[in-house]
Amino acid sequence: MLSNYHTHSNYCDGKVPLREMVDFAVTHGFEELGFSGHSPLPYLNTFSIKQDRYLDYCNEVRALRDEYADRLKIHLGLEIDYVPGLCEDFRPLIETGGLEYTIGSVHLIPQPESIEYIRSHPTEAADYLWMIDGAKYERYDEGLQRLFGGDIKRGVRAFFEQNNRMIESQRPTIVGHFDKIVMNNKDRYFHYDEKWFLDLVYETVQLIHETGCICEVNTRGIYKGRHYDFYPARQTLRHMNTLGIPVIVSTDAHLPEDLLHTEGAYEFLEEIGYRNVLFRPPLTA
Repeated sequence: MLSNYHTHSNYCDGKVPLREMVDFAVTHGFEELGFSGHSPLPYLNTFSIKQDRYLDYCNEVRALRDEYADRLKIHLGLEIDYVPGLCEDFRPLIETGGLEYTIGSVHLIPQPESIEYIRSHPTEAADYLWMIDGAKYERYDEGLQRLFGGDIKRGVRAFFEQNNRMIESQRPTIVGHFDKIVMNNKDRYFHYDEKWFLDLVYETVQLIHETGCICEVNTRGIYKGRHYDFYPARQTLRHMNTLGIPVIVSTDAHLPEDLLHTEGAYEFLEEIGYRNVLFRPPLTA
């Protein structure tokens, strides 16, 4: 079954309107498509849904769901950034939007000492956040230096601790790319198989297991040429399989053609005998 539940549009940092994504999915035989725009944040940025457009996004997804009901199952979700001081409770977004599912992700890491300031000055938050995503590793380096004094272990621990708090407190339907901190590292500061790093990865894996969340197998780093592995990495997926953690393959699509870029994920999961591969997450409506 062809499906994708990590899908963006031009409401956030995707490149085309929702309808173009839908039409491509229909043309290419998809059975299900879930939209997961980047959640609104209370400071000026170029990647998330604007706060005053959030309900427009939700309503348009629902309208398309009804219009295409006989051709494609469309579902309303949101990739919610968990950011201490800014977005620590997913419920208002879920309830206001009537979401069917959530992807919980960490892209922005505040310096721990700055969280209370961010909480009281949300519009100034950009100056106090380390952006670990994006196409330019120089931005990653600058944020690491500015907020963590260049201490990669401290910064990486903050990333995983933030993921862990999100998983424990919010229980997102799907946990998004929880080891993506490696992308702009590019093996410069550390290697994936270093013990201190794997200890942090496996601690998060254990929490995913204990909370019953689903984990995505995100292929975007590979087809964009920004990373050589899935998020989470193959060796982590092998470990997750021993725990029976459910996974769902996602292309993290920003363009219609991205929907097809599964990059051998299903084949790899079959090769290792992965026991719990889903094509749709549990949905609420």
